[in-house]
Amino acid sequence: MSSAERLGMSLGETMFSLRAIRRMKPDPISDDDLRDILTATTQAPSGGNSQPWHFLVVQHDTKRAQFAELYREAWWAKRADAGIKGPEDIPESNRSARAAMRLADEIGIAPVIVLVCATARGAGAMTSVIPATQNLLLAARALGIGGTITTLHAVTDERVHALFDIPESVQVVYCVPLGYPRGNFGPVSRTPLQEVTSLDRWSEVPAWSKA
Repeated sequence: MSSAERLGMSLGETMFSLRAIRRMKPDPISDDDLRDILTATTQAPSGGNSQPWHFLVVQHDTKRAQFAELYREAWWAKRADAGIKGPEDIPESNRSARAAMRLADEIGIAPVIVLVCATARGAGAMTSVIPATQNLLLAARALGIGGTITTLHAVTDERVHALFDIPESVQVVYCVPLGYPRGNFGPVSRTPLQEVTSLDRWSEVPAWSKA
């Protein structure tokens, strides 16, 4: 059976139930599933079909643990940039931020972490990996595997490169932990279409956007 055939969930169901999964089980992901997810990832379009990407799959327990320490440092460095000094500065009511903080502590539990890299420096190469990353998440969802897009911080960049022998010319654009969810996928809660869509001029709401 081909990778495309194994990803049999309908596109509609996949898209409308896809959500950020930040709580994951440690259960391993099979090599077959990883192959199909990454194969789907590489089918994404890119500018001029340049495909300026490389996907570093982190599975080894020690490597994941070492990376987890760097990720947590990077996460808090980004919070410090925003004036947040510790957990007490994140309100309990901010569920999204609290979930992201928990991921910073638990990311090493994820059985797989994919570093989505651009093989060239610059905004163009970074932009070209965005469709591939969305393909990665959609393919994972079709196999019952969750994930979320995260980023690192300049304070850990050199050490992440050194940990995985990543060439200096390569940018680590995203970090995507993957695992079977502790919880559920969608349905998701999203702002109504008519509140985020205009037709021909700003704030002109299309009639067809209203359910």
